[in-house]
Amino acid sequence: MQAVPGKGTRPTTDKVKESIFNMIGPYFDGGVALDLYAGTGGLGIEALSRGMDKAVFVDADHKAHGVVKQNIETLKLTSRAELFKIDAGRALKALAKRSLQFDVVFLDPPYAYQKIAEEIRFLQEADMLAPDAWIVAETDAGVDLPEEIGKCVVTRVATYGDTKITLYLHDTDADSPDADQSSADEEHDPTDERGE
Repeated sequence: MQAVPGKGTRPTTDKVKESIFNMIGPYFDGGVALDLYAGTGGLGIEALSRGMDKAVFVDADHKAHGVVKQNIETLKLTSRAELFKIDAGRALKALAKRSLQFDVVFLDPPYAYQKIAEEIRFLQEADMLAPDAWIVAETDAGVDLPEEIGKCVVTRVATYGDTKITLYLHDTDADSPDADQSSADEEHDPTDERGE
């Protein structure tokens, strides 16, 4: 798979990727995945290869978007993939308008720009998570995410060197004490703009 030039993108290592899918799969019987900070598209592409019907890839970076597109075309996955070249907040609002629900969401933002808790709240408030959906959050090892965010509950945390994986399950039977909090994504431009 093609990598993104430069140091702005931090691809998930093969070891971490394998561990993630062993936790949430390892295989799927259909469904839709969202790779919100796609980089090379490695996580979304892996989800497709393991049985997801469709994956949506989002990355505002021009080089990353081009690499995802090239990787999808090389692997002949174009008919099962959708690409957006806009920032994560705008992409979430655009996707919410289409009433899409996701079975797996990958959140691997640049460590300096993480808004993972806010993004998980937005996904719930906009009804974008299927029942029992998985959310995979990748952070620096020193970051501790909340145990619960609305109806999303941490089921596992694993650390690999300087990388921490926090796995949330969208438990629709759970109580949601903070589900009525407004999303911090409100400041984003809601313009629906699709990258080609």
